[in-house]
Amino acid sequence: MSKGDRLVFLPLGGTGEIGMNMNLYGYGKEIDDMKWLIVDVGITFGDETTPGVDIILPDHDFIKERKDNLSGIIITHAHEDHVGGLAYLWPDLKCPIYATPFTASIIRLKFEERGLDHEGYLNVIDLSSEIQIKPFDIKFQTLTHSIPEPNSLIIKTKLGNIYHTGDWKIDDDPVVGKAIDFNELKSNTKDILAMVCDSTNVLTKGRSGSESEVKNNLTEVIKGIKNRVFVTSFASNVARLETIAHAAKETNRSLVVLGRSMHRMISVARQNGILNDIDVILSEKEAVKKKREEVLYLCTGSQGEPRGAMMRIANQDFPHVDIDLDDTIIFSSKIIPGNEKKIFQLFNRLSELGANVITEYDENIHVSGHPCLDEMVDMYDNIKPAISVPVHGEHRHLKRHSNLAKEMGVKFPMLISNGDILQIAPGSPYVVDQCDSGRQYFDGNRLVKSESSHIKDRKRMAYNGVLNVTCIIDQKMNLKENPLIISIGIVSDQEYENDEMVYLLEEEIYKFFEDKTNLSKKEKKLYQKLETLSRNFVFKHTRKKPLTNISIVHI
Repeated sequence: MSKGDRLVFLPLGGTGEIGMNMNLYGYGKEIDDMKWLIVDVGITFGDETTPGVDIILPDHDFIKERKDNLSGIIITHAHEDHVGGLAYLWPDLKCPIYATPFTASIIRLKFEERGLDHEGYLNVIDLSSEIQIKPFDIKFQTLTHSIPEPNSLIIKTKLGNIYHTGDWKIDDDPVVGKAIDFNELKSNTKDILAMVCDSTNVLTKGRSGSESEVKNNLTEVIKGIKNRVFVTSFASNVARLETIAHAAKETNRSLVVLGRSMHRMISVARQNGILNDIDVILSEKEAVKKKREEVLYLCTGSQGEPRGAMMRIANQDFPHVDIDLDDTIIFSSKIIPGNEKKIFQLFNRLSELGANVITEYDENIHVSGHPCLDEMVDMYDNIKPAISVPVHGEHRHLKRHSNLAKEMGVKFPMLISNGDILQIAPGSPYVVDQCDSGRQYFDGNRLVKSESSHIKDRKRMAYNGVLNVTCIIDQKMNLKENPLIISIGIVSDQEYENDEMVYLLEEEIYKFFEDKTNLSKKEKKLYQKLETLSRNFVFKHTRKKPLTNISIVHI
């Protein structure tokens, strides 16, 4: 070990929020000279507050500026909040990528969709392998989650070892993968200096439950249904896909898969020796020929996504598939915070069509893929780190996790945020510096900062509308025609209301040009004065602040 080397941890996403996970480990003397390792590159999704933006990613400027010192990227598993950002950000980094077989298959698909060549960069790692990404030695340790091959990482350095859990839960009887072997885990995690650990469900007491319980319960629920059944869940929850396929088989129903992402996930799983026991999948055309009690539809769109199969069916926009009286829709998923409004609207729409809607609040048909409080206690009992670093959660999750670590006897429970550079070793841990962190949007076909002016303009248009004012003036600065005023989304579509506002604004603009003290030969100043007048007028009459565009035509 060279004198003065340090080991640091830097989250760029996923710490202080759920989703968009991106974590960095650095080793060396100074921040700018350190060798860096990235663990996961995830995304989150846009909502009504980000008009025109579907995909949101971590701001990766910090590591882009140091890409010559970037040793590699490890993707722990194939959920979107851990792998979804890779194809968008990797072209700026062009470093080796490491993933186990199932996750590597998903990465290939994502790169191919974006026309990216990963030849020579994507390294497929066997489960439980040990690799060296200098200056780090990495041991892959498989845990249990809702997707195949959820890897935790034992990151070994000369200054100490870190256990990075990734996403996990304790399930003694999982449907996909194996239960956690705590004897093996304890053997591989001796002398752990710091544990960087998932915080998602720390506020929930007890245990998350087993996927096998869901399999049994879902099968019993479907046995009692006499008409058609639709089940919607996350396409990436491969364990749940296996559960639903099992329920279809046990209830003598043919399986129909609806939604591109669902088909893709099943295909990738089969390529990797998973879901091979699923019986023949019918197309929606073939399903029409079956009796209604002989069919089970497996659908995307459990979160009310506009283009998800479930929403399209509810809007009667899915070819060969409709909802009839007494069909049953089962939502085998959790409502992600923030999605309540659109999901409840979907529930009501399905009910209006005559369907019966069943959710996790009605039957035990969902378990989380993340550990609840008692499971986290078990993990701390087994790992016994000196330092705890909560990640993957909002601030309230991180704070409770930090308190739990303290209760479990952890010497240094650390509460940090995105952008904090935490020195783990040598010495006691502390935040040595901070870097700019935040969000960037994939807008159209390019990455833009979340604070970009055109994004702000779009939000203003969404909430306050648009006002376009065109003035035709002569060389003496006299207004030659009535101002052309077009308002969009400011007042109601009742003609008289809009006409009245336009007429009154015209009067104000005429007065403006009649008062020669207002006029300026500097074009920019004239634009600014007219913009201020128009916007203030609209605010006075409507309490809205529209995006205002001024055009001046000289004749």
